[in-house]
Formats: sequence, structure tokens, C-alpha cells
Amino acid sequence: MPVRLRRKQYRDPRTTPGLWQPVEGPSLPDDSTVHLVLDLALRVGEVQLASGAGAADATATVMAVAEAYGLPRTEVDVIYTSITVSCHRGTEAAPVTSLRVVRSRGLDYTRLAAVEDLIRRITSDRVRAPEAYAELDRITRQPHPYPRWAATAAWAGMAASVAFLVGGGPLLALTAALVTAVVDRVGRVLNRRGVPFFFQQVVGGALAAATALALYATDLLPSVRPSLLVAVGIVVLLSGLSLVGAVQDAITGYNVTAAGRTMEIALLTAGLITGIALTLRAGVQFGVPTSIRDPLPPLISDVPMQFAAGAATSLFFALAAYSPVRALPIAAAAGAVGTTTYGLLALTGTNTIACAAAAATAVGFGGAVVSRRLRTPPLVVAVAGMVPLLPGWTVYRGLYQLTIDNDAAGLSTLVLAAGTALALASGVVLGEFLGRPVRSGLGRLERRLAGPRLSGPPHPSGRRTGGAADRT
Repeated sequence: MPVRLRRKQYRDPRTTPGLWQPVEGPSLPDDSTVHLVLDLALRVGEVQLASGAGAADATATVMAVAEAYGLPRTEVDVIYTSITVSCHRGTEAAPVTSLRVVRSRGLDYTRLAAVEDLIRRITSDRVRAPEAYAELDRITRQPHPYPRWAATAAWAGMAASVAFLVGGGPLLALTAALVTAVVDRVGRVLNRRGVPFFFQQVVGGALAAATALALYATDLLPSVRPSLLVAVGIVVLLSGLSLVGAVQDAITGYNVTAAGRTMEIALLTAGLITGIALTLRAGVQFGVPTSIRDPLPPLISDVPMQFAAGAATSLFFALAAYSPVRALPIAAAAGAVGTTTYGLLALTGTNTIACAAAAATAVGFGGAVVSRRLRTPPLVVAVAGMVPLLPGWTVYRGLYQLTIDNDAAGLSTLVLAAGTALALASGVVLGEFLGRPVRSGLGRLERRLAGPRLSGPPHPSGRRTGGAADRT
């Protein structure tokens, strides 16, 4: 819709009679269309936030959708649980303000990819507002693209891949897959009954640790290291947390949203730690402690195996997160690049945090350059690519040192795990930031360096979308 500025005169009775004052404002559609466009923009932003996208991405998307349908003067405020948008209608009419609460979150990257495709068609003026609203309603109501059992099998496959990645054999991979499948099904039952996610994490961590203790006590599978089994479970249970979104929000200035995401990540991680710690302590009480005197294992030194295991881990994670079929090979490539980069740097003696940051930057850069050309949101590539590098073993070692050995060095180990996770998330965001000029063209470098973009339109409105309002 064309946007025109209207200018007319009115007489202010409080001033000198006969003095006419100009009134300016955007030439807007009728009220029903304004309400339709605002609701459409809010629902698009809700899908992005619920899928783990950053607040800056949601803000830019809401503004781009509103401007595409003739609402050029909109203000957007995004926090972790809600989106508010206000449309300025000049000095004669009151602004129209709408609010939408983000009530639920979950991994469904097929839904996110479908909404991204709709956003591209909206911003290129290829679909009218009523048609876009109807299509968005269809996207949000349709079921997951794969059956639930397929997601369970994908989580199990991811656990098996992580087992190979940390140096385990086929027996450890099979055991980890079975335990992960049980944890996923139990979590599904708890979720249906409305159990908070904190307690779901407690149960998941307890199940993984209890299985490891049972194998150690019965000596049923002597070749399976219980510590590695728990470490694999930690990686799987941490993989769904929105680490990338939290770091992206903090970097782009949306501090309130970043604090909300960080609090959720910390709470869910604390639930996982609680379940494992309680189980380990119970094992000590019953005389079944496990031993982790073996050294901290890096990723296995066999680079070809790293390549294959990293690719499989990311592919299975993308499948478990209901990614589109076309995104699965891209996710696998991201995992292979990330783990191989980490392994090669580790062989040179580079420290763990630096290796993680460099590998994640490579993943983010590659995702920024190729993902949109392949019609895949960069967020899918970024999250899937960093999953194989999550510090599951380091978390377990720190917990064991604190709860079993009563060793204060466990705090340092947990700090190392937190630093590694932060390096992964920030590296992904930095890689996407560096990849934008390459994707957009080096000749437009200054215009394109406006912040990392992991979701939403690749060419948003030129207006500033920093988190100034969010910092209040």
C-alpha cells in the first residue's frame, strides 16, 4: 500500500484566532485493516519468539510486516513473555496499541521456516494482508510434520552420535540411545500432566544418573563408562535451551529479555544438576559411587570420526526439533564443520573455550552465508551446529567433584562449562554478524552491519531496532 503524508490546517482556539496550524501524519488504511495488520505482525513475532529467535529479530520482523501493509510509524517493545506494538496515526487520531503474550515455547523449526517464507512474501508485496493472516493461522494450527515417535527416535539417535563423539563404542551408543528414549517418553508424560519443566529436568537427570549407577553396581556392561553415559544425557537435555537467543539479546541491547532467557536457562540447568546430584548422593549412601579418575576427554582425536559423529548429532537434533527436510543436510554440515574445527584446534593445544568460540564462529558464519539461499533460517543452522560441542562431560565432572569428592575444584570445572557454553553461543552470533556483509555484498558493508540476524527478513526496515525500550 502506498504511504502518503497528509497535511491540512486547523485552528487552535487556545491561540490567536485566525492562526492556522499544520497537522501531519501518515495516510493510513481504515481501522479494520490497521487492527488486522497489527494482529498479523504480533502473531508473526510470537512464532519467532516461541521458536527461540532473538528479540531484535522479532522487533525488526514486526516493524517490517507493519510497514509492508502501510503502517510506517509503529513502535515495538519486545520482552521475553510479550510483544507490544503501537501504531502512530498522526496528531488527530489516537494511536492504536496491541499486546500479545507468548504463552508457550517449543522446538518446531518447520513452523519457523514456513513463517519465514511468509515474511519474505509479505515484505516483497506478494500477498495481501487477509490472505497472509489466513495462511499464518493455518501454519500455527497444523500439527508437527513428523509423528512423536520419530522425534523420540531422533533424540535417541542424537544420544548415540554424542556417545561416538566422546570416544564411546557401539555398546555405549546403544545404551545412551535407550536411556534417552526412556527419558523423552517420561518427559512427554509429565508434560501432558502439566508438570513444570524444572521438575522434568530433575527427572531426566535423575534417570540418566540412576541408569549409570545401576550399570556400575551390577557390572552388567563393564565396558560402558557410567560417567560418559551421564555426560551424553546432559548434552541431550541441554540441547533444547535457548543459549543463542539469550546471548543475542544481550549483545543487541535487549537486556530485559536476555535476563529472562538467562533465568530460564539457569533454572532448567539447575533442575538437571539437581536430579544428577541427588542421584549421585543416593548412590554414595547405598555404597555405589562411580569413579571419574580418568582424565577429562576432549573430542576424540580421530578427525574423520569427529566429522561423521558431529554431522550425525546435528542432523538428529534438527530432526528432533521438527526441522524441514531440506534443512537436515545443512544442519549436518554445520555439525561437521563445528566439531572438525574444534578438534583441529584442540590438536594444536588451544584451550577449550577458545576452541569452542572459534568453532561456533565458523558455524555461524557458514550459516549466515548459505542458509537463506537454501531457504533455511540461520537459527536452525546455528543451534544445530553448536549442539555437538555442549560441555556435557565438564558439567558432570564438576558435579561429581562437588557432591561426591567434596572438592572445591568442582566450582572451577563448572565455571569452565559455563564459559564454554557462553563461548559457543556468542561465537555463533559473531559468526552470523561477520557473515552478513559477505551475504549482502561488501560494497554495502556500512549499511548492512546493523546487528546479528538469525531470524526474520534479511532486509528489515532501516529504522533502528536496538533495545532502548527494553532497557527500561
